[in-house]
Amino acid sequence: MVSTSFSRPWENYYRFYSFIQIVMISLKVNQRSYDVDASPEMPLLWVLRDLLGLTGTKFGCGVAQCGACTVHLNGEAVRSCVTRVSRAAGQEVVTIEGLSANNDHPLQRAWAELDVPQCGYCQSGQLMAAAELLRENPNPTDKDIDDAMSGNICRCGTYPRIRQAIHKAAELQKKGGSNG
Repeated sequence: MVSTSFSRPWENYYRFYSFIQIVMISLKVNQRSYDVDASPEMPLLWVLRDLLGLTGTKFGCGVAQCGACTVHLNGEAVRSCVTRVSRAAGQEVVTIEGLSANNDHPLQRAWAELDVPQCGYCQSGQLMAAAELLRENPNPTDKDIDDAMSGNICRCGTYPRIRQAIHKAAELQKKGGSNG
């Protein structure tokens, strides 16, 4: 059990807004248990990044429109920028850091092999959305991929490589390379 307290960005916020209720919230993130002191209203994204130091999940828009902050909550892809930490209490949260122990998830392998990222900022959200897709549909068509990934924005336009990598990861999973 890891216990954390306020990180620097939120200390001043809480001091200024002294009316905000702070409680201890128990979380299970990437198969580790944490107790954090936070407002139940705080977005899960900021708990992950600022209180737990898991910075792989990115802040993009803050309104659940770009997908950069996608994590799994009990196996479902959610936008952590608008998901209150209270919703995650006692639930299983998986971030990009927990997708695989050694970056050997079929998606991560396909992403690297096909050189998918350009700037890379959106990629953790893309990978987490793709992981949910492959869990639900291990043999997706181009349309399935386009539909599932439509809420994840890549400003660099790597969509063709993302689609190709998802197909490659599906092949790897069929060959027994699934660990996700």
